Amino acid sequence: MIVDPSLLDPRAQADRPKVLIVLHQETSTPGRVGQELVRRGFALDIRRPRFGDLLPDTMEDHAGAVVFGGPMSANDTDAFVSREIDWIGVPLKEEKPFLGICLGAQMMARHLGAGVSSHDDGLVEIGYYDITPTETGRKMMRWPKKVYQWHREGFDLPAGAELLATGDTYPTQAIRVGPAAYGIQFHPELTYQMMVRWTTRGAPRMALPGARQRRDHFAGRYVFDPGLKAWLDDFLDLWIGRADAGRLAEAAE
Repeated sequence: MIVDPSLLDPRAQADRPKVLIVLHQETSTPGRVGQELVRRGFALDIRRPRFGDLLPDTMEDHAGAVVFGGPMSANDTDAFVSREIDWIGVPLKEEKPFLGICLGAQMMARHLGAGVSSHDDGLVEIGYYDITPTETGRKMMRWPKKVYQWHREGFDLPAGAELLATGDTYPTQAIRVGPAAYGIQFHPELTYQMMVRWTTRGAPRMALPGARQRRDHFAGRYVFDPGLKAWLDDFLDLWIGRADAGRLAEAAE
């Protein structure tokens, strides 16, 4: 998707509601999730706690937060991992829209006391895999048949959380916590350029048990990505809506 360059102008973003974006590598980007949030009228406040960026004590200056994935584990003892896990209590307590993607979802699970672990047989999910919505999930939105995954660990269902989608290898694929917090194991943010980078730099991971081969990633994207993009549109409508909804309504009158 091409975003209007004017939306990325810092001056244009100055008066827009901000969404906090937490990334874990120097070269990471928020991908399609970031593009869609900008298109919906939000500004992106990108921070990398791993490299010293601070996280806010309150969400009052942000419309929501997204914690993305990364190569580290939610079980790691690094100080920034512990700080992020603790910080997730801020949006949860204030009931602000929160989305954890892969590692971000596992961090939320850890914050809520649930376990994060690898598969008993060492299986991974790297490539496209089936997911199945629960009855609760089906009532909320349309779901794709397959989603893009890149992980060696999964998370248990935290106490009090609602299971929205499940999978065969890693049963907990999507959850809701309270009115506005979600965790997903898969990657709707993935762009074509990100797939090229991940499958190039992470090529050794495709030798792990259960991983799809590189050619299958690209073949799968052609078939399954439209459904995943449609899901993301529905999800963002439900999760955070549009920052410019009022202005659009006024313009239509």
